[in-house]
Amino acid sequence: MNQSQNSSFQAGEAKGQAQEKTNQLIDKAKDTAQSAKESCQEAGQQMKAKAQGVADSIKDSMGMNK
Repeated sequence: MNQSQNSSFQAGEAKGQAQEKTNQLIDKAKDTAQSAKESCQEAGQQMKAKAQGVADSIKDSMGMNK
C-alpha cells in the first residue's frame, strides 16, 4: 500500500468513526428527549390528580358533591 492509498484509507476510517460517534450522540439526545417527555407527562398527570382532589374536597365541604 503506497502513501496515497494509506492516507485515503485513514481518511475513510476517520469518517466512519465520526459518523458512528454522531449516530451515538443523536441516539443519546433522542433518549434524553423521550425521558423528559415522559417525566413531563407524569408530572402533568400528578398535578391533574391533585387539582381534582382539591376540587372534590371543596365540593365536599360545601355539600356540592353528590
